[in-house]
Amino acid sequence: MKLKKLGIALLTLIMGASLLAGCGNDTASNNNKKELVYSKSQGPYSELFEQGIKPILEKKGYKVTGKDMSDLLQADVALNEGEVDFNVEQHTAYMENFNEKQDGHLVALTPIPTVPAGIYAGSKTSLDQIADGDRIAVPNDASNTARAYALLQKAGWIKLDPNKDLTDVTQQDIVENPHNLQFVEMKSLNIPAVRSDFAYIVITGSIVYNAKIDPSTALLKEDILPHLLLQLVVNEKNKDAQWAKDIVAAYHSDEFKDYISKNNNGLWFVPEQ
Repeated sequence: MKLKKLGIALLTLIMGASLLAGCGNDTASNNNKKELVYSKSQGPYSELFEQGIKPILEKKGYKVTGKDMSDLLQADVALNEGEVDFNVEQHTAYMENFNEKQDGHLVALTPIPTVPAGIYAGSKTSLDQIADGDRIAVPNDASNTARAYALLQKAGWIKLDPNKDLTDVTQQDIVENPHNLQFVEMKSLNIPAVRSDFAYIVITGSIVYNAKIDPSTALLKEDILPHLLLQLVVNEKNKDAQWAKDIVAAYHSDEFKDYISKNNNGLWFVPEQ
């Protein structure tokens, strides 16, 4: 009986060691893998990655494939569940909101070039045409709503509660609105199609790009706050993987800096590295 029990104990130890070894191999394999998948959107951020960063990674031996996503929420769910390895199309504010609302485990590794939000013409073509009762379209998702109102304050059209953080202000935080402006919050994607229905519109960089609006026609651009800089985002478990470090290095490389300097037509704000 004692020999039988000893045999069972030894078998259990061997199986446990095998499982641990297998897990260790899986982790090592994931950390050093050379085939990467990222969530791909229709917009400037994925294109900048494909044209400026992907060639650098391929020179290091990586095979990089994009997986099409319909929106950023779907992209983050895929990243959180391990269907993709990284994405390059969200700022810290959006990521933190996703982590909070969706029990996510995403982390930002480095800021990357960002397209600022701006006030663009609707039926009026200059800021000095502002008049009482004008209607202004702004994005309705929390982080971009806040940046829209911060931009409208920069224009001098409203004043926000100075005790509130600009990262999460809402329409209710407007303490002065001398022109009695009307703010219509709506889905960002829909704003360009109805711009003539408003005196002015506030739209973010990806919307500007997708709607084929010339970014140089912005009447006023935002001062990009740190939490609104786009980030390279990965699942927390992969933040120290070698491939993640190599992507960060590519964004900081002289080769990419040279690329962006030759291909920036005023669309991109490039953070200091």
